[in-house]
Amino acid sequence: MLEQPQTCGIEVYSVIMEEDGGSPLFKHTVSDFLLTVGGLVFFLLDVGLDAWAVVSFYQEEDYVFMGLLVFLLLGSSALVQAFSWLWYHYDKDGTETTTESLVKNLCSLKILHLFQMGVYLRYAGVVRISICGFCCGKRYMDGDAVYLTHDLSLLRLIEAFSESTPQLVLMITIIVQRGEVEPITILKALGSASAIAISVTMYHRSLRSFLPDKAKQGWFSSVVYFLWNLLLIGPRVGAVALFASAFPCFITAHFLSSWMVLFFFAWRLKTDFMDSAGGEWLYRATIGLIWYFSWFNVIKGDTRCRSTLYHTWIGVDIGMLCGLWVWQMKKNPPYFELPLDPHVILGIMISFYIVGLGLKVIYYTYSHPKIAQLREDERCLKAEPRSEPEDLTSDSHDEVDSRVMSHRMGPTEPVKTSSGPPEPVIRVNKRMRNLADNFYS
Repeated sequence: MLEQPQTCGIEVYSVIMEEDGGSPLFKHTVSDFLLTVGGLVFFLLDVGLDAWAVVSFYQEEDYVFMGLLVFLLLGSSALVQAFSWLWYHYDKDGTETTTESLVKNLCSLKILHLFQMGVYLRYAGVVRISICGFCCGKRYMDGDAVYLTHDLSLLRLIEAFSESTPQLVLMITIIVQRGEVEPITILKALGSASAIAISVTMYHRSLRSFLPDKAKQGWFSSVVYFLWNLLLIGPRVGAVALFASAFPCFITAHFLSSWMVLFFFAWRLKTDFMDSAGGEWLYRATIGLIWYFSWFNVIKGDTRCRSTLYHTWIGVDIGMLCGLWVWQMKKNPPYFELPLDPHVILGIMISFYIVGLGLKVIYYTYSHPKIAQLREDERCLKAEPRSEPEDLTSDSHDEVDSRVMSHRMGPTEPVKTSSGPPEPVIRVNKRMRNLADNFYS
């Protein structure tokens, strides 16, 4: 996936600076740092709650649900760690200014990922760089912090659809089967669905880093983005959970058949995200998993037709799953009384999905910028002598004000400054850059 830098008789390792002459591409602000620390806290809290849920199932001697939960937790963790390790492997020739460099010489990165500690290492890297940057005033470290933060946002997105979303399906299934459909349980399910939509929204906020100044997106666009994702993911999760509660033996067949179709389309789209063939197949399989619950842009170009086809299929699938559940409830009424008539529940699910589609149309009509690939990313960079070194210490722009992305490959090239020793150039996350190209194309 990584593009080889184009050359005009010389090897190009560059960072394209802002047009006003020298502010950094990316800036890791205090708010970004606090969000990262908060994300680590909630990540640890989530691990604790997962362990508590497993223990609760064990104490209740509900070994089937306990086994399913353990399978989801271990499978999701293995998937996230695999992506984390592959990205470390792809970036092994990059700059060594982060916490990962402390263990590279000991060949411990692979061991840490085998013991499911890779994500913790990434959090530690961001926290360490941020603290050093804030305390020592080394603004060039902002690029490294944002670089790692982008990887974290994508890993958390993968985790949201490989662990949190299936967990929510399992939780709703248990609630319906046990007849515990009460206001408090409904609020818990809504909170879990909101957490998933927040993870998607934070990924969306990370993509904003690659927008030009004129195409800023404010918090209003993020709120609309959150709402339509919640209203689309919620009915999808609810429909799968209701179907699973009535036909537990068929939900696996439904998932596998749907995933195989989605995986096939991901392959036909010829995605080009990872740097190895095996990694690309893993990415396509993960895209199929994400598509089972939510839409995700994977290639450049106008995605209107593909998105319309996808949402039509998912909408029909939601109607079929809920319809089969209603039929089963009428044929074999549950031993408990449902708070609403099954037909009303079916109408609510479909209505939410339609409203979510409407909000998505509003977002793409009024809040979604479409920017073409800047010419600097496609043409040969001209070597022009500079009379003065560029200033990498300016902090007049925040992360949203960034311009374009680096084509630098290989080791970090130092930038000589007139006031001190050379400082490394700012890294730009090519993975998130390509995803931003897909999203904003």
